[in-house]
Amino acid sequence: MPDTLTIAALSGSLRRASYNSAIVRALPALAPDGMQVTPLGSIGDFPIYSADIQSQGVPEAVTAMADAIRAADGLVITTPEYNYSIPGGLKNAIDWLSRLQPQPFAGKPLAIQSASMGMLGGARAQYHLRQAVVFLDAHVLNKPEVMVPQAQNRISEAGEITDTATRELIAAQLKAFAAFIDRHRVR
Repeated sequence: MPDTLTIAALSGSLRRASYNSAIVRALPALAPDGMQVTPLGSIGDFPIYSADIQSQGVPEAVTAMADAIRAADGLVITTPEYNYSIPGGLKNAIDWLSRLQPQPFAGKPLAIQSASMGMLGGARAQYHLRQAVVFLDAHVLNKPEVMVPQAQNRISEAGEITDTATRELIAAQLKAFAAFIDRHRVR
């Protein structure tokens, strides 16, 4: 394993007080030694995908995010659940990013996290996100899964993860992700 693993972290939410964005912001402090987590910019800067727009040139926000994902050793996507699936903004970002060559998800180790106010913690969104990224040839970490149910009771209004078990689960996933990245590294 290299001295420091670089991890890009993407929030699938556009909401200012998003529980998922709060988790992304907490990742650097929860990462194991030897892992540096850097939150990516907002997917809200991406226009709605259209081949017509793409033919005029890929927006700079898309290119910059694709470059950051390619440069990272791994990617964490943290997403809310909207109507039993991923938010439209996240799907739009995936659609844009998948059009670039080289495709930034191909061969990329990926960890998925979700938080919601419901009892399932975004499980259905994770299922749909896995379908999309498997098609894009990402290597998805299976366990431990991070699904934060009733996020409003585990993350404060200030955006701090207040629940010890949630912090420990996320830290355990990041530790497992480091080992997963090492196993999938091209030698």
